[in-house]
Amino acid sequence: MISAQQPPFPNKIQRTMDCQSEEETCEEQYDSENCTCSSEDAESERGSPVTLKILQNWVPRVSHYFDKEHYTYVGHQIVIQESIEHFGAVVWPGALALSQYLEANQEQFNLKDKKVLEIGAGTGLLSIVACILGAHVTATDLPEVLENLSYNISRNTQNLNMHKPEVRKLVWGEGLNEDFPVSTYHYDFILATDVVYHHGALDPLLATMVYFCKPGTVLLWANKFRFSTDYEFLEKVCNIFNTTILAEFPESNVKLLKATVRKN
Repeated sequence: MISAQQPPFPNKIQRTMDCQSEEETCEEQYDSENCTCSSEDAESERGSPVTLKILQNWVPRVSHYFDKEHYTYVGHQIVIQESIEHFGAVVWPGALALSQYLEANQEQFNLKDKKVLEIGAGTGLLSIVACILGAHVTATDLPEVLENLSYNISRNTQNLNMHKPEVRKLVWGEGLNEDFPVSTYHYDFILATDVVYHHGALDPLLATMVYFCKPGTVLLWANKFRFSTDYEFLEKVCNIFNTTILAEFPESNVKLLKATVRKN
């Protein structure tokens, strides 16, 4: 079941529950009925998700390095080294959207002293923001991304008084029980941004979300929606979890969702 979060800023709300589209999106024709993201009952009870715009937290800087970007979140300047060698080594809009939302909604989602796992952490921007907000963070990604991920997280957290973050390899759907046994690992929050796009690991990704989301765990997932496969994955998530759309960023085609395990 999916519902819409009661918006904190009613004067800024637009009813944008229908699927946003852009010139390059939904290249494969997709039935618009399959793109709907809430039931009529849920929408009438709670209203539409808040509509937001991704703020310009990027800070222009004169630098000799073309591959470093500067951001400001929670009063801290964050320097991110990017790489064109991997999709995961670039800051995508979902990470900006969720970082912004967590900064602005600290009472709703208090990360202080919470155990947080980011899957598909990429450059590490979101994990760094979660660290600054006081979380015990484990940032995970594919082996080929870990060097740049570790560099960014270490560079931006080593001199701060916070829980030391951990960087680990995680291949979706592989070795989960061996590397993260349920008896030892339980997370309060699972963070995921722009993990859904044209790739062949969508089923292992969903299996990974299901594995880590236990009773009491909150999954926060922000994604740019472009293709029919993105909405198909969303439908699968909604069929498994209690799912709420927290916010939409129409200019970027990003949706931010909260998911929790259904009670038996």
